[in-house]
Amino acid sequence: MRKKTESALPVVVIGAGMAGARLAARVPGATVVGEERHAPYNRVLLADVLAGRYAPDVIALPATEVRRGVRAVRIDRADRLVHCDDGSVLHYGRLVLATGSNPVLPPLRGLGDTLPDGVHPFRTLDDALALRAAVRPGVRAVVIGGGLLGVSAARALAECGAQVVLAQQGEHLMERQLDPEAAALLRTHLEALGVEVHTECRVRGLRCTTATTTESVRAVELADGYELAADLTVLACGVRPRTGLALAAGLHVRKGIVVDDELRTSDPYIHALGDCAEHRSTLYGLAGPALEQADVLAEVLAGRPARYEGTRALTRLTLRSRDPLHALDLAAFGEARPLPGDDVVRLADATRGAYRTVVVREGRLAGGVLLGDLGAVSGLARTWQDDEPLPPAMSLLHLLIDDGGH
Repeated sequence: MRKKTESALPVVVIGAGMAGARLAARVPGATVVGEERHAPYNRVLLADVLAGRYAPDVIALPATEVRRGVRAVRIDRADRLVHCDDGSVLHYGRLVLATGSNPVLPPLRGLGDTLPDGVHPFRTLDDALALRAAVRPGVRAVVIGGGLLGVSAARALAECGAQVVLAQQGEHLMERQLDPEAAALLRTHLEALGVEVHTECRVRGLRCTTATTTESVRAVELADGYELAADLTVLACGVRPRTGLALAAGLHVRKGIVVDDELRTSDPYIHALGDCAEHRSTLYGLAGPALEQADVLAEVLAGRPARYEGTRALTRLTLRSRDPLHALDLAAFGEARPLPGDDVVRLADATRGAYRTVVVREGRLAGGVLLGDLGAVSGLARTWQDDEPLPPAMSLLHLLIDDGGH
């Protein structure tokens, strides 16, 4: 009797986010289990739903058959079974964990296991819809966290007419991606839209009032004793890989579920990808790498040779607006902070709010940041992703003004 090929084995995918949906679209017959009641959607566009620019159906991904509202609760590796909270049991030949990540809830005074009324994470479509329903002109909103998600949420809330305060613990906005100069321009952009930005600002707790049995947020308390009045508080303090299912099943987990170049876990019949996966000690937490991993894994599951060797990920953020003059495009890649001996070139146009900087290290493009006009981003990104030595005749200025030299 011939052994079944990889492509003939039943594939079960736990998680219907962008990574799981992308994989399922490329693996015919895959069974997808998703906790959310919605069809798979583009998480990158949640701020646009919050701002009211897009309806939920607009950000839906191409149709994928998903068992919605079903949570996988246990993996039986011996018999290759997945037990779900609706009582169903699924047999797998290959199991894929695309469980994503959870928002980090900071250890704040007044924040328990149950969130007070008015306190919202910002990670899912339900989160965006709940915030959309709560926000109205004049409402006082405090966003805790000045990273990519916090900046997007603050911008969208301001567009809805809220009085927004953005509290960032670090020295400047989007510290992981931006250098101080670019972050200052981003801050200027937000402040021009009415967002009050506080950096180097540590939040200590929430002050809530109780009516009957329900707690409602009234203010955000800072470490220096100052209070920010708040009808709404948005928690945008980062994300943490969802690894509980993998840990309970005895899989190798560090910060994320450890996978090799075929996205296999420590169990050869189980794979992981997306936000929950840790590949070569790296957690990406971005859509681009998750989609690339899904494409590689689709080939592996089909029995074709394929390897994932990591992604040189570019972060891109478009702060859209109904008024095109108030839109802002931003892109960052690689290491934008120079080391001793690096060559750096910057171009800034204060009147247009445009800024470009690139870092060259040992003859290669190490990273860069672009704000405003992104005309050069595709060429710069290709140059960086190829990781090839720059031609000797190419000047640093040429990188910025001639589409990356391509």
